[in-house]
Amino acid sequence: MQQREKYRLALLAACAIAMYGFERLIPTPIPWLRFGFANIITLITLTLYGFNAALTITLIRILIGSMLTGTFLGPPFVMSLAGGVFSVAAMWAAFRIRVFGPLGLSLIGAFFHNLGQLLAVYTVFIQNLRSILILAPVILFIGTLTGVLNGLAVIFTMEHLKKMSDNVQNTQ
Repeated sequence: MQQREKYRLALLAACAIAMYGFERLIPTPIPWLRFGFANIITLITLTLYGFNAALTITLIRILIGSMLTGTFLGPPFVMSLAGGVFSVAAMWAAFRIRVFGPLGLSLIGAFFHNLGQLLAVYTVFIQNLRSILILAPVILFIGTLTGVLNGLAVIFTMEHLKKMSDNVQNTQ
């Protein structure tokens, strides 16, 4: 990996961590509800640099974010790790077949992030399938809404980056 790419990935990781921190400042009606703004950076990284870079950004964000919030190795960390790995893998698989755009990939990522979290909760914390099945529709519905919002943000950001890139190329 070239030095320039390392700097870009470091900048993307810093952006993801900053977005994660910003998101934690937003009051939510449900304590565990998060919008997943950092996943915007993950999806942009996936489309620009591929699976390894996106997974690296996700893991850095989860590790540093959990250390900053005091949740490292606790339930939120385990749930975030499971959700993050599931979502990046699912988005990468969908990205490779070249059928889905950013909005579709974001929805897939949101669904699999929530699925990974539910599986982690069931496997590690609550071995009560009924409780998980009661929570699942609520979590998946909220995840769908945030997936749409994040997907639209990715579309806007990617269009803006393309315009900036075109402007740079036209001036050279």
